Amino acid sequence: MQYYKREPEKSRIVCLLCRHYCKMKEGQVGICGVNKNVDGELKTLVYGHPSALNVDPIEKKPIYHMLPGETALSFGTVGCNFKCPFCQNWQISQETKVNEEIYVSPEKMVDLAQEYGAKSIAYTYNEPTIFYPYAKDIGVIAKEKGLKNIFVSNGFESPEMIEDMKDWLDAANIDLKSWDEGYYKKVLKGGLEAVKDTLRRMVDAGIWVEVTTLLIEGENDSDKDLKEMAAFIANDLGRHVPWHLSAFHPDYKMQDHQWTGVETLMRAKKIAEEAGLWYVYLGNVPVHGDTHCPDCGELLIDRTGYNVTVNKLVDGKCPKCGRKIEGIWK
Repeated sequence: MQYYKREPEKSRIVCLLCRHYCKMKEGQVGICGVNKNVDGELKTLVYGHPSALNVDPIEKKPIYHMLPGETALSFGTVGCNFKCPFCQNWQISQETKVNEEIYVSPEKMVDLAQEYGAKSIAYTYNEPTIFYPYAKDIGVIAKEKGLKNIFVSNGFESPEMIEDMKDWLDAANIDLKSWDEGYYKKVLKGGLEAVKDTLRRMVDAGIWVEVTTLLIEGENDSDKDLKEMAAFIANDLGRHVPWHLSAFHPDYKMQDHQWTGVETLMRAKKIAEEAGLWYVYLGNVPVHGDTHCPDCGELLIDRTGYNVTVNKLVDGKCPKCGRKIEGIWK
């Protein structure tokens, strides 16, 4: 897979990793700060250099409909193609200095996952599409070893990368940060229509998709926006796509903004369910993240925090009515 194309007449290369399609002359870096034109080729400066690495419950990603109760080896690098003022990992995502003293080969990353008993690898903490060449090299080996692969992403992948990842990526949690194109472009430095297109493409590619919206009161929590977001998920992606509604807490450049109240999350959940969504979950608040059968209402999975306390699924089906529950359960 070629991750760039050349513009010979202008002696530039065009990075294909994300929808910014940065055009770089010799020595220039893209918006993400970590992909560079070196001798007329794209060099991913963070290749092999993770900046954060942990073993997390898969529920923390959050992914609720894949291997409940199992763990994911989670890692990220420095750099990001967005500039979100509320970023919770801004210390690495808004950093571009690479620590080259730390090197973890793709083979070693998969070995680490297996050593720690993780059933999946999560590419997270910063935006994984900016280190896609590294992620793919890990992911292909992981898949051969029977591990699952998860992207936790802002959804600004290029169509070229989505087409390439469908052979090795199992699941993605995509942020739907706002329903305002202007806010996406001006504040986040991304694009709403692009994210919507990514979500549609990933679902069509057979990647298991879950959506997360960090609700910030006064910014993206109007009834109108929530209704339109819910309708988009239900109609364009499918009623089976889980929607995680998470509470904002003050961080990075939004230290003065108030925490999101539980009542705001409950209002959003009600709107989502009225739109026909089957699986709606609340995040960053002390509530149970229960999964119920959409047909008979049976409690299937009970989550307290990131812990699965009950899992009644039998071969991915409701034990009461036999309905197949959407997700990846093996």
